[in-house]
Amino acid sequence: MIDLRSDTVTLPTPAMRAAMARADVGDDVYGDDPSVNRLQALAADMCGFENALFVASGTQANLIALMTHCGRGDEYICGQQAHNYMFEGGGAAVLGSIQPQPLTNQSDGSILLADIQSAIKPKDIHFAQTKLLSLENTIGGKVLSTSYLASAQKLAFKHRLRTHLDGARVANAAVAQNVSLADICQYFDSVSICLSKGLCAPVGSILLGDEQFIEKAKRWRKMLGGGMRQAGVIAAAGELALTQQVDRLADDHYHAQLLATELSQVAGLSVELSRVQTNMVFVRLDDQHEPQTMADALLAQGIKIYPGRDIRLVLHKDIHRRDIRTIVDGFKSCLATS
Repeated sequence: MIDLRSDTVTLPTPAMRAAMARADVGDDVYGDDPSVNRLQALAADMCGFENALFVASGTQANLIALMTHCGRGDEYICGQQAHNYMFEGGGAAVLGSIQPQPLTNQSDGSILLADIQSAIKPKDIHFAQTKLLSLENTIGGKVLSTSYLASAQKLAFKHRLRTHLDGARVANAAVAQNVSLADICQYFDSVSICLSKGLCAPVGSILLGDEQFIEKAKRWRKMLGGGMRQAGVIAAAGELALTQQVDRLADDHYHAQLLATELSQVAGLSVELSRVQTNMVFVRLDDQHEPQTMADALLAQGIKIYPGRDIRLVLHKDIHRRDIRTIVDGFKSCLATS
């Protein structure tokens, strides 16, 4: 099966499975799991932070960050398309009593600095207190430039806001710009990184910050049910995600460019090539074809997508160059018969 729904479907590598089988473990709630501690130290060093916390998921990492930065009745500013606003169940509001203030994302994924400044609430009892600016990189497969991040950080500092990066795919952003993870993370007070997307670990995310932030975050992790015991079994795979899978993301980006170019020549599909910056290809199906029928027909050929008029195709480790021709031919065949 060629699964294009997301890079969350990646399977752990043989090396990861072997490392998991032989991992040194302890009780991470007590802080004595050596594999978890090693992963956290590695992540902090790679990203330029004082400390890190291994958590169960990207959603949990973002929620912990929001609850660590903000209190009840506080507000965070984010993009209208932000994952921690649209796709995380409203956890910040439901569990943290934190108000989101979503703003329009521009075509490049950024939020206008003028919009951010206008959205910051005055010090008045009638308003929630704006405490945090949350950005996402990559967002919709698009990369935020380091110059934009520097400007956003400067604005946040001016208004005494903390900054958080939903960096679920920040490794893709780093590879696409040929910079280090630390070069991007330097503009934020906290960063979350998903290890189970393009980096191929079976489960887990990393939350990064200074010592004080991480100590507070540990308490929220416990309260949210995220205190894991012999978590070194999965942390061992996370370590290999950071040491063996980051540079490999360039292959996914190349395959995405190749797939986008090929699909742009297929009648019945339209592809905006300029949107392909990392591992995502966005395809629009014309009105003559029914999305669910197309998805069903592709599935019958061993190609799995989310049905829709606008289709997101995500490249990852388990999709190889030889699969590109299979995907393109599959679309051609289904369009010809539907």
